[in-house]
Amino acid sequence: MNPNEDGGKRAVRGSLVKVLTHSRVDRGMRLEGFASRCVRQGEVHELVTTDQTDHQPGARIDRVGFLGFVEVDRAGVIDRGDELWIGGRLVGTVLGFDSCHFPNHYNVLVTAPELVTGPGLGLAPEADVVFLQQKPAEIRR
Repeated sequence: MNPNEDGGKRAVRGSLVKVLTHSRVDRGMRLEGFASRCVRQGEVHELVTTDQTDHQPGARIDRVGFLGFVEVDRAGVIDRGDELWIGGRLVGTVLGFDSCHFPNHYNVLVTAPELVTGPGLGLAPEADVVFLQQKPAEIRR
């Protein structure tokens, strides 16, 4: 992501519609080559934490913790490096996207200090979910 090419954007907001409770160390997700994805109002996407940080296209992501599914309130753009906040708590930053279930949904992979699941964060349906743009100097390349 090149901060010289990106302007400001609105936050992408939504609500948690399902809490997920499991984690894996052998998942085999693959990062898409895209640094951003457009999301539409009403779409549902899966939120997944990882302690892995390789953001190269095709990187294999095995260590994952599943948080849940979010329904998008209004169309927007989610970028690598955006902060993910749930219920007013910072969860981590967007690492990228896995599309193994697309067009049903994207897996939005979020780097966090440790693998956490929905119950590990005390998540419940209807929790507020927000993706916020970081300041350009903070955006990882």
